[in-house]
Amino acid sequence: MNTLIVADVHLKVSPKEEKNRRDFARFLRSIDTDSVERIFLLGDLFDFWFEYRHVVFSGFFDVLRAFADLRDRGVDVHLIVGNHDLWSGRFLEEELGFTIHQSDYRCEFGGRRTLLVHGDGINPEDRSYRLYKRVALSRLATGTFRLLHPDWAMGLAQWVSHGSRTLLAPDDPTDTPEVRALRKFAQHTAAEGEAEVIICGHSHHPEELALETPTGPGLYLNTGDWMAKRTFIEWDGHDFHRRYFE
Repeated sequence: MNTLIVADVHLKVSPKEEKNRRDFARFLRSIDTDSVERIFLLGDLFDFWFEYRHVVFSGFFDVLRAFADLRDRGVDVHLIVGNHDLWSGRFLEEELGFTIHQSDYRCEFGGRRTLLVHGDGINPEDRSYRLYKRVALSRLATGTFRLLHPDWAMGLAQWVSHGSRTLLAPDDPTDTPEVRALRKFAQHTAAEGEAEVIICGHSHHPEELALETPTGPGLYLNTGDWMAKRTFIEWDGHDFHRRYFE
């Protein structure tokens, strides 16, 4: 049975992002559930997600419904949390059947030990983000944020996201600090024998790199991003393949 690995969809609720939402829902509905048994979402499925006790963001309804259909048809969905969906939790687990992993996930593909991770916080120079993450996940910060009206919370999150993406847009997206840090992380992880295959997202740059491990050849894969490139990875039971959704 096949496995699909997708990262950095960055779903937004604004009208101008409707095409991305519709395309992703169409992608989910196109999945052949007779051959695909698992989907790994390597973080940043949403550009912003926060779980209120009694509210779900209506702009995501079509995608959430598509995930519910996959659940009903027996597809196992795993979400490795990224920096834009830190607060994923009860609703996704109980209502949609997601299995949520707060940091990483280890499994085997064809007998090869595999590490799946979003990739946020791996860059050693990103100290401010690691501090932000600890604060954002604190009970005090979560409780305080929950007091905001959902419309205000979504508006604030989209404003911050747009500003940071515009401000930090790299001149060369193929050679950013995140691209280099994830590549180095994969090389170190493989060299230490912790995994033979390392699969990441976060950098938005699709990559495939042969690695050396103590027991033989290894592999680093980066999914690239769905948001701009519509790329994902498929395991067909024998090997990994990069796919593009038209």
